[in-house]
Amino acid sequence: MHDFRFAHTQKDWPKPARTERVDTGFIRLRESLERFDEDDHLSLIRAALDDSAVRQCLASVFGNSPYLTDSIIKEPLYACRLLNEGPDAVLPDIFRSLEPLTTPASRPNGEAAAPRDLARDLRIAKRRLSLAVALADIAGAWPLEKVTQTLSDFADAALQASVRHLLRAADKSAIAVTDGDEPEKDSGYIVLALGKLGAHALNYSSDIDLIVFYDADAVRTEKPDQLQKFYIRLTQNLVKLMEERTVDGYVFRTDLRLRPDPGATAIAVSAEAAEIYYESLGQNWERAAMIKARPAAGDLALGQRFVDNLKPFIWRRNLDFAAIQDIHSIKRQINAHRGGHAIALKGHNVKLGRGGIREIEFFIQTQQLIWGGRVPALQVRGTQQALQALVDLEQVTRETADDLLSAYRYLRRVEHRLQMINDEQTHTLPKDDRDLHDIAVFLGYEDTEAFADDLLGHLRTVESHYADLFEDAPTLSAQGEISGNLVFTGADVDPDTLETIRSLGFEKPEVVDTCVRGWHHGRYRATRSTRARELLTELMPVLLTALAKTAQPDAAFLRFHEFLTRLPAGVQLFSMFHSNPQLLTLVADIMGGAPRLADYLSQRPSVLDSVLTPDFFDPPPERGALIGELGGLLSRVGAIEEFLDTSRRWANDRRFQVGVQMLQGFLKPWDAARVMSDIADAAIAELYPRIAAEFFARHGRIEGSDIAILALGKLGGREMTATSDLDLIVVYDAPQGAESSDGDKPLSVTQYFSRLCQRLINALTAQTAEGGLFEVDMRLRPSGSAGPIASSLDAFVRYHDETAWTWEHMALTRARVVHATGTLEKRIEKTVRDTLCKARDPDKLLFDVAAMRARIDKEHHTDCPWSIKHYRGGLVDVEFLAQYFQLKHAHDHPAILSVNTRDALDNLIAAKLIPEADGQTLIGALDLWQAEQSMLRLTLAGEITKIAETDLPVELREILAAYCGAEDFDTLKANIAARAEAVYDIFKRTIEAPAAALGPVPGDSPQPDIPE
Repeated sequence: MHDFRFAHTQKDWPKPARTERVDTGFIRLRESLERFDEDDHLSLIRAALDDSAVRQCLASVFGNSPYLTDSIIKEPLYACRLLNEGPDAVLPDIFRSLEPLTTPASRPNGEAAAPRDLARDLRIAKRRLSLAVALADIAGAWPLEKVTQTLSDFADAALQASVRHLLRAADKSAIAVTDGDEPEKDSGYIVLALGKLGAHALNYSSDIDLIVFYDADAVRTEKPDQLQKFYIRLTQNLVKLMEERTVDGYVFRTDLRLRPDPGATAIAVSAEAAEIYYESLGQNWERAAMIKARPAAGDLALGQRFVDNLKPFIWRRNLDFAAIQDIHSIKRQINAHRGGHAIALKGHNVKLGRGGIREIEFFIQTQQLIWGGRVPALQVRGTQQALQALVDLEQVTRETADDLLSAYRYLRRVEHRLQMINDEQTHTLPKDDRDLHDIAVFLGYEDTEAFADDLLGHLRTVESHYADLFEDAPTLSAQGEISGNLVFTGADVDPDTLETIRSLGFEKPEVVDTCVRGWHHGRYRATRSTRARELLTELMPVLLTALAKTAQPDAAFLRFHEFLTRLPAGVQLFSMFHSNPQLLTLVADIMGGAPRLADYLSQRPSVLDSVLTPDFFDPPPERGALIGELGGLLSRVGAIEEFLDTSRRWANDRRFQVGVQMLQGFLKPWDAARVMSDIADAAIAELYPRIAAEFFARHGRIEGSDIAILALGKLGGREMTATSDLDLIVVYDAPQGAESSDGDKPLSVTQYFSRLCQRLINALTAQTAEGGLFEVDMRLRPSGSAGPIASSLDAFVRYHDETAWTWEHMALTRARVVHATGTLEKRIEKTVRDTLCKARDPDKLLFDVAAMRARIDKEHHTDCPWSIKHYRGGLVDVEFLAQYFQLKHAHDHPAILSVNTRDALDNLIAAKLIPEADGQTLIGALDLWQAEQSMLRLTLAGEITKIAETDLPVELREILAAYCGAEDFDTLKANIAARAEAVYDIFKRTIEAPAAALGPVPGDSPQPDIPE
């Protein structure tokens, strides 16, 4: 008897949204009859097609859901049985159909199903179950709880059948199966269900959230070293059985991302490793996720013991303030607002969007985390049970609970209809008016307006109750200027969070999201402690806001990511950021505008401590004060290794201070160059006596001898930049007739001072745990690399009097004694002055200078104005002119000499030895070139002799323009072009043209290599 009683008893089938699909559906159904040749089957289907109640039901399905339409067309006999007997009647058969798949005794041949048969039959069973559940749901025959429970029960059954089959078919040498009928027992294999499946609340087209663990101690094996590979392969096969799409469809999409640190762990995790992870690195959001954890397949008894072992992690009896604050921070990651003006109907995500399902779940779970350790009644998985427990605890009013439960059921119903259309895991309402009307009709509404009224009413109610959670929560001090979600917890990427990140100005929000999730997973030393992650959660809004304000937010973020990954620990620094937001803003500025400084900060994050000192932004001390400061620090340490580390920490802190003050515009280029040089002077002045004392203890002294350290180049002229090396010459004077030192291990005079010089160089250049101090270049010493590393005074005087090249005398214009003993400083200064002031052949001087400049240009020519050193009209041309004029006129005007290029030009102007207009042009250009070079060397990583404009981040262009005194970057480029042209014009008419009149200036000079 076929009375189709289920179809007749259900009166609330929604109207078809697309009538054209109804006609197509019936045509397809009639065409499917050609498959049947049995009169009973044909008569059943024809009777169904002639029944008005069945036709009404089929029209509802055909007009609303292409997926359910296909399910009916594939199995019309099964569909007829459903409409006749109803979903409750067919369910037992569906579940019973799984038993023969894995229980050999229940099959005719006594053998378990083949893998292909198992995969096919699971998919057929899933399709049948989905159709039964859908009809019960659409007709309103089942409440939500029964719909989700049935879907969850089937997922459990499918998982258990698959695991049983895979274990029975597995390599027996890996584990010993103790029960042939139930191989999962004592298998050591645990499949935990979380999320909706864990709570027996699976949605219609849901993924199933699983975590797979294995317990090596719970299984017998002859190959313990192969267990991990075995369980990983088992899990891979389980996932394939579940989600591989075949002609029969799929069973369930699986999601394994809720396991401990999914980016760094295998898909099957050791139970022991997992317990260690949760105890040491587990986060509050993971505690929230584990509330719903339960064993779903594998060794269920072992799985339950594992879950029980995790209860102390999930349900903390006592929470400190920081943990509660972190839970509140998790809540506030979803930006809660009162009022529904921000909730839109089109495109709204009923799960993740404002007022959606997740806010209801967060509302409940956060209260469970806070109170569940002390109130066992809250240790439940289901939404309804948890709400009731909160009501009983008087943490939630009955009215609030009823509102939330009503909204939850309604939103889940909307979610199911969205998914039934095409069996898609979607939670988002259509943006198209027609599609939105279709979903309204599928839900039983006459029009979109009525649907909108109900939906928006529920969303606004949830939003309001969710916002109530903030009434007594600690203020999120780092909220910044963000008005959207910032959710980085759980496995799902939050679409609203991506939109929030994008709205801030990041071009690749997915990259930001991935990195931040990695921070929260504790993958780096800085974020491994619970407290560090709690602070980081609190800081995220202001951190992203600060980085977003840089000119290139994505690049700045990645530099901050690199910085964070190198930190040895995070709590102290994050606490500093939390207490001093301006420090975080400064770090963001560095990350955005100064790649070299950012890289340095990543390697030496401890220098940030100095930023918090009261005088950090005060003008740096003068040279004498710096020497005294370093000397005081070194006086408190003992071993040489401590001297080296302390000197580096001090220098790094001071150089970082200079760099930050430059970046912030507090320090002018010439002042920055002076302080950088004074730092080097202090390091030499304070390291040498300590290095020498250790040297004397071993090799003794040479009585009556003295030593001097001369600086040339940038250090000599007090014009150092962040990357300048030290051009040094070491000169000594020993008494005539002295042969060796008087120590236990005596050295000849030459060996003595050479080794002492080398010790100093090593002290300045050696890499320690605190990094390096300075690079040292000794090639300006007499005879360059071919000469002894330390020169006697007699040899130094004789060399410069008889042998030195013109370019060496040019270099000598910037020679300055930075440290000396006895009276040697005055004697060297006299030697240098006498050398520079001697009379010269003006034509030879002119020709030599022109030849050297031509050679340098041939080797280093550049058309890039950012490589300003060798750019024509750039820094080398200005320095050559200043040095040429000093060598030309010092014989008659010794007062013009100065180690500093700017001072020398001022002196030349004052002495009327160069036209004032030319002098001011050169000074203006020098100021610009030094500002440009010092900022670029401070900020850019890599070799700055090969800079292209594209290498300059947008924010750096703005910083550079401001530092160089230009209104904007285009103005700066125009200024550079104009000044370079003016300088080169002076160089050509002062040196090149007159030299050319003397004869051809060779591009290949016979002179030795000229150190850069």
